[in-house]
Amino acid sequence: MATTGTTAFTMDFTDIAEEAWERAGREMRSGYDLATARRSMNLMTIEWQNRGINMWTIDSAVIACVADQAEYDLPADTIDLLEHSIRTGSGTTQTDTSLSRVSVSTYASIPNKLITGRPTQIWIKREVVNPIAVLWPVPSSTDYSIVYWRMRRIEDAGNGVETPDMTFRFLPAVVAGLAYHIALKMPDLAQRIPMLKEVYTEQFNMAASEDREKATWRLIPRGMRV
Repeated sequence: MATTGTTAFTMDFTDIAEEAWERAGREMRSGYDLATARRSMNLMTIEWQNRGINMWTIDSAVIACVADQAEYDLPADTIDLLEHSIRTGSGTTQTDTSLSRVSVSTYASIPNKLITGRPTQIWIKREVVNPIAVLWPVPSSTDYSIVYWRMRRIEDAGNGVETPDMTFRFLPAVVAGLAYHIALKMPDLAQRIPMLKEVYTEQFNMAASEDREKATWRLIPRGMRV
């Protein structure tokens, strides 16, 4: 028998909501059923972002520095920065030098925060609206740029026709998780909660174990001091 020859299966939000309702033990019958599923899915994807790094949400960007300006707004959908460097030059002559990330306590202890030069440290102010990158020393010219890799927010569930903002490997986890979250809100489905939670945990852990860095790494022991 011939196979389809395609690998394009996906699900829009309405498909996900219908499957989740059926797993929870009911059919999705009304616009409210769809709306409450959408709300639960948005909360669940925020929960996923609190669990750790979702590889498909990593991207990079460059911010041009302004002379004598220490603070730089990051995009509003930024959760946190994973890596950050200061770049000098351009093209084949550019050089990236890693920035050391410091805590608010370390930054607060700097005696003179207005010293200018090539930045060597970065403090991330995780504000409510958007994070802010604070450099020290303050850039002395426009010859510098901040190069960063960040983890962004997962996009919202949408109105029903959009596909979810995630890799296909997480579709079983999102359906299982949504079924569990729906059952939490329906008293008549309470008996199914333990089973749905177990399936959700299994599916998420399975997907998360695949969604990781696979580069080789090594440990270099340091000499012991006597």
